[in-house]
Amino acid sequence: MKVSVIGMGAVGTEIVGFLVNMSEVTEIVGVDKARAKAEAEIWDFAHATPFTYAKNPSLVAGDYADTHDSDIIVITAGAQLQQGQSRDDLVRINCVIMRQIITEVERYSPGAIVINVTNPVDVMTQVMLQASSYPPSRMISAGTLIDTARFLRILSDHVKVDPKNIYGYLLGDHGATAFIPWSLCKVCGLDVDSYCRLNGFPLVDKVAVRQQTLDAGFRIFERKGNTNHGIAASVFRIIRAIEANEHSVLPIGTLLQGQYGVDDLVMSVPCVVGRAGVQKILSYEFTSAEQEEFHHSEQHLRGLLALTV
Repeated sequence: MKVSVIGMGAVGTEIVGFLVNMSEVTEIVGVDKARAKAEAEIWDFAHATPFTYAKNPSLVAGDYADTHDSDIIVITAGAQLQQGQSRDDLVRINCVIMRQIITEVERYSPGAIVINVTNPVDVMTQVMLQASSYPPSRMISAGTLIDTARFLRILSDHVKVDPKNIYGYLLGDHGATAFIPWSLCKVCGLDVDSYCRLNGFPLVDKVAVRQQTLDAGFRIFERKGNTNHGIAASVFRIIRAIEANEHSVLPIGTLLQGQYGVDDLVMSVPCVVGRAGVQKILSYEFTSAEQEEFHHSEQHLRGLLALTV
């Protein structure tokens, strides 16, 4: 499997670090406008391969031509968040960059699955859909997968079980309007309130948990200037689901075409992910309050999308 990463900043570089240890990956290409830095990162990873138990992948720092016939393209390039900005502030500048990138990506790898990480992630994914001929199933937004991971960890600290024993999502958009459909959340098979009541834990402050989850990325950013470990792990999770044809259910951004009453908008919802990309958008019944939150997220995203015209 050939994977190309467009943008070798903190996130892109860490994604390459995951890929080097993935035995199914045979070639990794890193592309960045700062060519010298990309080359240095690739050389550095090459020196790690004597200690890995993968297939000793080919490692290339190059340009778009080197990404030809990629199976998966990961896009992390674009203007980065600055102190005091929200992800939404990046809309106008990044939509121009994304249109340029996707033109080059499609020229060399029209059959690839594209995973977008550039913020605001769902809006930029839709911009690239509109600027290319990729089908929605192969144009994936990293969406609320990282938000969901943060939520599961925060909730696991409260209920004292491994986060992998908790089932739940953040949905909508990777931003201030993301919401937790608590009606879908389960801890070891029980709804959250029942688990806490039966096992001696105080009830979860659901408003506080949502806010803590939404604030998590900004708290990290304020202290180190970026967030990279969690989002890189999230992207790697999507890549594994694709490569292994797992049919895993992940909350990622995809183009809705009537699902949940939303038409022609990329939003983050539970999707079955496999070798063909998004193989199915799952349907759930939200409570009336959750449906209202979903609609609020929809309106927010439509407002951002209007700025890209």
